[in-house]
Amino acid sequence: MKIFLDIGHPAHVHYFKNLIKSLQVKKNKFLITAREKDVTHLLLDNYKIPYISRGKGRNGLIGKFFYLFKANYQLYKLSKNFKPDIFISFASPYAGHVAFFLRKPHISFTDTEHAKLGIISFLPFTTILLTPKVFKIDLGEKHLKFNGYMEQCYLQEKYFSPSNKVLKQLRLKPEEKYVIIRLVSWNASHDIGHSGISRTVLEELINEIKKYSKIFISSESELPQELEKYKLQINPTEIHNVLYFSSLFIGEGATMASECAILGTPSIYVNSLTAGTLQAQERDGLLNIFQSNKKMIDKAIDILKNNDSKNEQRKRCNEILKNKIDVNLFIEQFVLDYSKNSNPEKELG
Repeated sequence: MKIFLDIGHPAHVHYFKNLIKSLQVKKNKFLITAREKDVTHLLLDNYKIPYISRGKGRNGLIGKFFYLFKANYQLYKLSKNFKPDIFISFASPYAGHVAFFLRKPHISFTDTEHAKLGIISFLPFTTILLTPKVFKIDLGEKHLKFNGYMEQCYLQEKYFSPSNKVLKQLRLKPEEKYVIIRLVSWNASHDIGHSGISRTVLEELINEIKKYSKIFISSESELPQELEKYKLQINPTEIHNVLYFSSLFIGEGATMASECAILGTPSIYVNSLTAGTLQAQERDGLLNIFQSNKKMIDKAIDILKNNDSKNEQRKRCNEILKNKIDVNLFIEQFVLDYSKNSNPEKELG
């Protein structure tokens, strides 16, 4: 089988890296296109996954509109040469449009209800849409749900073996506390009108938590000069090791917050945007959701003061994940058997 996979975000590399390897072993062929966003290309290079760049994309609604035509044309030309049997993506309108035009199936994934413009752009052109069971919206007959989270594809114990070697790179002792703060760029279409950690709150947060812990900041945008000393400088492939061993994650990014929920790392998500996955993880005690305010800082201090918080969180995480499916294996089997699933159940696994 020939599979066309479009990747638009670093997280998508992680979602699909094990699927790619597993299906390649079974003699399936891939053609992968990838947007030049953040560390997406660097991750693909590190994992030795061949790909074709589709450029940086554009910011703003008008810019995104023009980029849509450019990317569609590029993917169409590549598809005519590769002749794929199926398209796979995480909410890619480009893959959806080209698949529809070529009359090929498109299996898409999403876990973000508030990305309404994105959903509108790809759903009509998608054959099957797969989302976590906790996705709050029913998007019709082509929408199927599974009992798990996308982050399990690469962070469940079966697929992830943490290494503490990265601690030496960060000049940390094995038991030394450190906090990861994640700042996003706010350029996505669904980010318009929303906010996360304000500059004032960020400064107050740093001043408070540095009394209890070292601080590292991961940012999609350039940091102000006065915050450069906190910049997290590692190989991007090490980020999950860094998150696993951290005492606390505080961030605007939903992906890293959810990753920490699966890793069993105490996590505070600070964003006016939320999603069914994050709300479910909060209900299960896997993360905390706050607006940018003093209550968030107080919660961070409480976690850092509690020396058992990490162990308590990991136990809670293990109990919750016992009731979830192996999402990576599920996706692989679904892709291989998609033609047999013309009338699958609305909830799988």
